[in-house]
Amino acid sequence: MARINLHRLAHSYLAQPADETDYALRKMEHVWEDGKAYALLGPSGCGKTTLLNIISGLVQPSEGQVLFDGRDVTDLPPQERNIAQVFQFPVVYDTMSVYDNLAFPLRNRKLPEPAIRERVEEIAEMLELQEVLHKRAANLSADAKQKISLGRGLVRSDVAAILFDEPLTVIDPHLKLLLRRKLKQIHGRFKLTMVYVTHDQLEALTFADQVVVMNQGQVMQIGTPQDLFENPQHTFVGYFIGSPGMNFLPCRMQNGSAAVGDRQILVANGSEKLKGDFELGIRPEFLKLHPQEVPGSHPVAIQGVEDLGNCKIVTVHFAEQSLKVKLSEDQQVPVERGFLEFQPQWIRIYAAGQLVEIAVQQPVDLEPGQ
Repeated sequence: MARINLHRLAHSYLAQPADETDYALRKMEHVWEDGKAYALLGPSGCGKTTLLNIISGLVQPSEGQVLFDGRDVTDLPPQERNIAQVFQFPVVYDTMSVYDNLAFPLRNRKLPEPAIRERVEEIAEMLELQEVLHKRAANLSADAKQKISLGRGLVRSDVAAILFDEPLTVIDPHLKLLLRRKLKQIHGRFKLTMVYVTHDQLEALTFADQVVVMNQGQVMQIGTPQDLFENPQHTFVGYFIGSPGMNFLPCRMQNGSAAVGDRQILVANGSEKLKGDFELGIRPEFLKLHPQEVPGSHPVAIQGVEDLGNCKIVTVHFAEQSLKVKLSEDQQVPVERGFLEFQPQWIRIYAAGQLVEIAVQQPVDLEPGQ
């Protein structure tokens, strides 16, 4: 397995890019640790697959270097990088049996047949392919073929990294959940360096140790699922992660309070150092909705309720803004009007889209951009 270092990496598909908007990947500097599972997450066209293909060697970057364990592999083709890659659509040899498909990468490396048999049977058991191990791949379903493709990526134990490019797209939802769990178990058992591309936040958050959130060719934040949920470093991350995403309200900060319209919202200690126009962010999970007034709460109008079975999403009207509140399934929703409570410890303040780290602010008044 390998420690992957992306050093001043950037890429444009244009011969002479004029500005940042001409780059599919904007300049980045990151280290991905050996043996960790990473997910590249973002909307379509954000640069996820381009970055994956640069790591694999299918695309050579316009600028910067890719290093595996300190070795510069930027100019090396895929076959010299010692990686395995699993694509969105299964790559299998239809005329071969499932066993021979799984054994193929190992036979190419001249491993002895007993070692091949042991490894193939181990991977087949993990992916529940034992019953079809000696059947021809041509006769199997799309789901089974994708499991074979996954197995071909996992069967080698000596690779620097295993790269997955949306490998579960063609899988039905129930099997997709099972395979995510399998991949998580395999990673936990073998400590393989894995990089998994997806636009599905549930896949990313349940699979990865660290999630790399991308937008418009930029890495917006790298963090654990908990970090991304509780402390999004950018408003894009706050909105993109979560269902529904983070609520954002324009506010004016003064004396430790956020003024939203004519309402005053108390913010956590340290915010008294902030002064000026900002954005207040809070997740729907961290808002409380009461039928009667409680200290510090604000009257709101109930605009709509979505019952999702395991929870309720309530839309409320507050200070000329619409906010989402996430309630448990058994919680009663007030009729027409209620009282909204903001929990100060879960409020985040943003300037020009970036999180303001209140706890480390110097004791001076700040304006956005200072």
